[in-house]
Amino acid sequence: MNSRSPNPCSFGPDSSSLLHPDVAGFLSRRDFLVRNGVGFGGLSLAALFGLNPFDLNAATTGGGPLAPKAPHFPVKAKAVIQIYAAGAPSTVDTWDYKPELEKANGQKIPGYEGLAFASPFKFAKSGKSGIEVSEIFPELAKHVDSMSVIKSLFTEIPDHEIAGRMLMTGSPQLPKPSLGSWVTYGLGSVNQNMPGFITLGGSPNYRQCAFLPGIYQGCNVNYDPAANLSTILANIRSEFSTLERQQRQIEFAKQSNREHAAMLQKDAQLEARIEAFEIAFKMQTEATDAFDISKESEAIRERYMGPSGFNPIRDLKSNGAKMLVARRLVERGVRFVQVATGGWDNHENIALNAKNAAAAVDGPAAALLQDLKERGLLDSTLVIWGGEFGRTVTSGGGGAGAPGRDHNGNAMVSWMAGGGIKGGQTYGGTDEFGGRAVENKMHIHDLHATILALLGFDHTKLTYNYNGRDFRLTDNFGNVVKDIIA
Repeated sequence: MNSRSPNPCSFGPDSSSLLHPDVAGFLSRRDFLVRNGVGFGGLSLAALFGLNPFDLNAATTGGGPLAPKAPHFPVKAKAVIQIYAAGAPSTVDTWDYKPELEKANGQKIPGYEGLAFASPFKFAKSGKSGIEVSEIFPELAKHVDSMSVIKSLFTEIPDHEIAGRMLMTGSPQLPKPSLGSWVTYGLGSVNQNMPGFITLGGSPNYRQCAFLPGIYQGCNVNYDPAANLSTILANIRSEFSTLERQQRQIEFAKQSNREHAAMLQKDAQLEARIEAFEIAFKMQTEATDAFDISKESEAIRERYMGPSGFNPIRDLKSNGAKMLVARRLVERGVRFVQVATGGWDNHENIALNAKNAAAAVDGPAAALLQDLKERGLLDSTLVIWGGEFGRTVTSGGGGAGAPGRDHNGNAMVSWMAGGGIKGGQTYGGTDEFGGRAVENKMHIHDLHATILALLGFDHTKLTYNYNGRDFRLTDNFGNVVKDIIA
């Protein structure tokens, strides 16, 4: 860049000269773009949605980096909604019924330290499949015939930060691209007016694109149904230019770019920057609409969030609104939506805390499955629920009056529904007490390989070359679990 070029975030001398570079005293078309662009709104919005206008990899050819792409083989799943149960749910209190643990309650059990702690919750056979579900999930129990419940997951390091990163990126410590970034890199986006990967809360580590081009970074929206949309999507509108003026600016820049390319050479950096501005411009209308749940009927909103004026435990309303937004995003062509929920770090008083955590997600997640099914979207949308590890089958903190469970990476549980999943079944199993996966053990790498297979990818061939090496989500591991694929 010319050493005399101004700060990229500064304006020209006055707003009346935005379309007249000669009057404004610009040295070149590059100065025009650097000094004006489409205003602070466009720049901020591009950053909000993970677009780096200075990223050379974002330069567009053949429809752009987010253009829809075909997977390796045809499948049903076209999009993913991941419900992250942060804090690590206990398997034996949710989806893995263990009568032997009940019998041994309060006693020493072979192979474990501490005293057996039976679940304080009852289980009941649910659906036509008869899958046993804890009483804390009464609404989700109605959808087990659409689910495949995985009881044999495990991870090596049961630490929240490390295990969470492993679940989301396939690496416990190194900065690697997240699952959502890999999916968007592989499939692109159906809707060019929206980012392909959106997170509704959660850690930045769970949406990072690492060495993938910046356009595949997850866009985080801290969604709050009670907040004004202008606050949730900050800078969604430019305070300095109308949509019409921004469009004229973009058209002027494109014309200048064509002249520049004809006379001199094509500039990849300028191409990438213009592309980012164009996407940001197009988002101004569609992004606002996607997050506006007031456009849904009252019946739909109540299904997700409970009756108006209802005072729920924990975060039911917030989770319900997020699930509803997730459906609206998938409906508009977003490939991957991650919904952060929590409340599962139950070291003490699990009888109350696990019940509250479940109550905050049970109704909303069930509403999501039902809504997707009614709209004909469940077959093409893979819904995933699960946390970063499991919990011990012996009592942890809290004392005899309010016991909880400590961390356990040897047994964790997850379920998947829709998107080509074989519903109404469980996969794998733990020992008689539920503390260790023993039957059809499934590592996180296997989970990732299976998710990619459901989206039409051979996980060994979805790669990106970085620093002279081909990287992939599953590293050098991972086996597809074909038994849960329809």
